[in-house]
Amino acid sequence: MSIGNSPEADRPSVGAALQKARIGAGLTVEEVSTTTRVRIPIVHAIEQDDFSRCGGDVYARGHIRALARAVSLDSRPLIDQFDAEHGGRPAPTPAAPLFEAERIRSEPRRPNWTAAMVAAIVAVVGFVGFTLFTGSGKSGGPIASGDANAKPAPAPTRHPSTIKPPVKPEPSDSAVAGLPKDKVTIKVTARDGQSWISAKDANGKLLEDGLLKKGESKTITDKERIDLVLGNAGAVQLYVNGKEVKRVGDKGTVERLSYTRGDPQAG
Repeated sequence: MSIGNSPEADRPSVGAALQKARIGAGLTVEEVSTTTRVRIPIVHAIEQDDFSRCGGDVYARGHIRALARAVSLDSRPLIDQFDAEHGGRPAPTPAAPLFEAERIRSEPRRPNWTAAMVAAIVAVVGFVGFTLFTGSGKSGGPIASGDANAKPAPAPTRHPSTIKPPVKPEPSDSAVAGLPKDKVTIKVTARDGQSWISAKDANGKLLEDGLLKKGESKTITDKERIDLVLGNAGAVQLYVNGKEVKRVGDKGTVERLSYTRGDPQAG
């Protein structure tokens, strides 16, 4: 009689799961390293389940979270699997017993009679001043009573012809209005999920690089040309020079696009 493998035996390792998710997202190790700021040799080592280069379990957990976020993977099961395979998290330090706190409690302070006398003198002086102030206030009784009986002046009324309705702003033709004509402008919004973006100018200078979370937007401009790389391209909304690009790509794919001034034209 043969015994089948348990689900634990069929589950991929932490490194294998991260590598599979990265390949599925269409990202290279260099792109993941740029997004997470985790050095390329460490990314390679983690994907081979070698965590000795991370500098300890605390740093290893942080690297696992960063890599999982970059490839749209839930990091919690990976952290639990890592803890199970590497001895788990350290146990919390127990609180000191109650009798320890009682033993080091300081002795009660003696009453400060000087401070009590000063407080009493201040209270007496304040009471005398309050009595004199209220006594002088009673002499002006008729004036106070007259003010109390006076009715507030009516608010001025405005004729309906003098009231102007609020001016409503006219809607713009696109999400990016009033753009300069001598530049190329790109606005990227992570509308349906997070996406990794990278943008360079015509000379290869890096203009933008990082992870764009769901709901976030980035606007990038250049005088000549913008070379754009989008991870998870189907999740973004893209405006180029004030006009929306209707179809950027499919979800989970990486698209490399190039735009110049004028109407959006993919290079």
